[in-house]
Amino acid sequence: MESTTPLAVVRRYFDALAAQDFATVAAVFADDIVWHQPGDNRFSGTHRGSAAVNEMIGGMMTASEGTFELSVTGEPMANGALVAAPVHFTGRREHARMAMDGTDLLRIEGDRIAEVWLFSADPRAEDAFWGVS
Repeated sequence: MESTTPLAVVRRYFDALAAQDFATVAAVFADDIVWHQPGDNRFSGTHRGSAAVNEMIGGMMTASEGTFELSVTGEPMANGALVAAPVHFTGRREHARMAMDGTDLLRIEGDRIAEVWLFSADPRAEDAFWGVS
């Protein structure tokens, strides 16, 4: 039986994301997940529901020509149901590259991710990479 502690849920999510196991990624999301994507680009804003979040992630993979990657760069830190993780993310597409650090803050309910807030070290560079269309 898998552990449902907040840290275990977050580790399962990041492991699946690193492996590009999007079925497991989607399974870790609560049906009514709320995702706060920073910046002023085509993916920015608040996304509600697992279908909307999965569509956004799929859009990022398409826009980055399948190259978007995120890795945890330090130990995730828990405070009750909240887990913060230092991350590094990259992507590339024709004539554009992105590589930066950030912090992901995830709220866990039971064995699912219920809410996510993302923070980017260079929001302007991230906006430029993703574009507005």
